[in-house]
Amino acid sequence: MTSRVLTADRVFTGTAIFTPGWVVTDGQSIVEVGRGTTPPRFAHLPTTNYPNATLTPGFVDIHCHGGGGATFGIPTKTDAGAGSDSGATTNHNNTADAHAAGVHTAARTVLTTHRKHGTTTMIASLVTDSIDNLTHAVAALGPLVDTGELAGIHLEGPWLSPAHKGAHTPHLLRDPHLDDITRVLDAHPGAVRMVTIAPELPGGLEAVTALTERCVIAALGHSDASFDDARNAVDAGVTNVTHLFNAMNPIHHRTPGPIIELLADERVAVELICDGVHVHPAVLAHAAATAGRWRTIFVTDAMAATDMHDGQWDLGGLSVDVTDGVARLSDSGAIAGSTLTMDAAVRFAVTVAGIDLLDALTAATSAPALLIGRSDVGYLRAGARADIVVLDDGLHVREVLTPAAHG
Repeated sequence: MTSRVLTADRVFTGTAIFTPGWVVTDGQSIVEVGRGTTPPRFAHLPTTNYPNATLTPGFVDIHCHGGGGATFGIPTKTDAGAGSDSGATTNHNNTADAHAAGVHTAARTVLTTHRKHGTTTMIASLVTDSIDNLTHAVAALGPLVDTGELAGIHLEGPWLSPAHKGAHTPHLLRDPHLDDITRVLDAHPGAVRMVTIAPELPGGLEAVTALTERCVIAALGHSDASFDDARNAVDAGVTNVTHLFNAMNPIHHRTPGPIIELLADERVAVELICDGVHVHPAVLAHAAATAGRWRTIFVTDAMAATDMHDGQWDLGGLSVDVTDGVARLSDSGAIAGSTLTMDAAVRFAVTVAGIDLLDALTAATSAPALLIGRSDVGYLRAGARADIVVLDDGLHVREVLTPAAHG
């Protein structure tokens, strides 16, 4: 691949902002990054200048369900597997292959949708479902983790509290049993990267410990946890919080709930949905300042209607009405995911919530990369993958550069 130099008024490396700065890439990886003008030793390389722009690592979204009309784990219809007359085994295999192909097509639709908005690394989130269906979904998505198209799979359910179920099917919620968890994780070993769990449920702390022993991130969420429950959960191995403030007990001066503990404990990261619907901008700013730069993680929690149209949609078998881009359950009006993209989250954080640009970009790139143990994404530094987003002065995406695009 051809090496080249990219220059811009601002270059965010994942840890600092250079004004101005430059990036040298060989098309596949970052070769070198620096502050100021490009060194003479790179004068022979072709150069692309981006005035009035910020170069940033590709965004990393660790909590996303869908977009572009598609949902992770739900297959796009295919014609494969139909009409075979070569025996029951062949029919079964063809049907399984067709299901996997449909799941892959849907996943790539989601990835393409969010890539246009700067997200180049994504974990596929699955909503509550039966153990059988989750097992099939993990088995189908697993090969995309193997190839690197997905950074992993996130199970948001079914081990959640009925008291804070949000947009999850009530009758499918269940207490965590190690046999169930093992069965789903073993459907494609190594593919599941994170599990959201209500640790106060019977067996919850044991499940957290079992997940961490398998190097799976245990995230507290959709939980009726108290202050003490939250502390016990972190002691047991919880290292992330699924969309802080949403689907959990609020702060009260006599019964503080989990939020104060989770914001204060340096062992745990906190997800924030920056869309102005899930959390008030003043609360976003306070949470980000309290947790600090490396513990604050922006997520989209996006569903299929992202980058699509208003109307009626489905989320985990529940009917969702999307009006003016806001997704709510048709029967109760409860928030049902979002139609957020990560570039919009960064813009909202900076321009509405008043979060510092360095902090906002970190929350969308290197902080989530750190949580999931990735050093090759979320940063512009030597050896990292050449995923680069060009943002204009209004923090809108001008261009998304990936190894394929460079090549």
